[in-house]
Amino acid sequence: MTAPVDFLPTHVVPPGGLAAWESPDPGRPTVPLDALLPVRVIDRRGDWARILCANSWSAWVDGRLLVTVPQGPPVPGAPLARTADPRPLLARVQDMLSRYRSASEDLAAGRLDGETFHRRTQGLRAGMVVDGEAMWLYDAEHERWVYCDGTRLSTFAASGQPSGTPAVPDDRPEPDGSPSAAPYDATRVVGPNGDGPEPEGMDGAHAWPGDT
Repeated sequence: MTAPVDFLPTHVVPPGGLAAWESPDPGRPTVPLDALLPVRVIDRRGDWARILCANSWSAWVDGRLLVTVPQGPPVPGAPLARTADPRPLLARVQDMLSRYRSASEDLAAGRLDGETFHRRTQGLRAGMVVDGEAMWLYDAEHERWVYCDGTRLSTFAASGQPSGTPAVPDDRPEPDGSPSAAPYDATRVVGPNGDGPEPEGMDGAHAWPGDT
């Protein structure tokens, strides 16, 4: 199928491909997307993203794992997009660490008992790895690890299924292709440069979704 001339991709599928669903519901899987396939995000619902392929085929995916396509140089002095600016997330991590340290010091000094310490630290979630100019931060709001090069954030790995999904009843079996079943791996590393391990069973010979 010939791609429309006005198709402008906003993202590409990460290496290793990406699971896809007919709707933002883990119970409705569809054909997985090929690695590095250019797509256009046309809708979002929480962590879910509805993508459009060049052949007009559409599906829902975990939008946290899509790799953003550069859209040209930014205007000088223009602020970074909210999701790319590392400063708000750095401030949240710093606040979490400060609150935990304060509660820990009060516990060590005998100003808190164990139950009060538990209440004060309940819900605190933070993660940080620093290696020179490289930094990995845990974004608790979107349940993902992000990579920071000092100026921008990019998704490194997701640690849970996309938010905003209808709950799967406990008595309903999970179909193949759901977020907890192969080939989808919620903790699959994407990496700042798009590198990452290839899921098992990926042989590289996949049809373009919608061309069958």
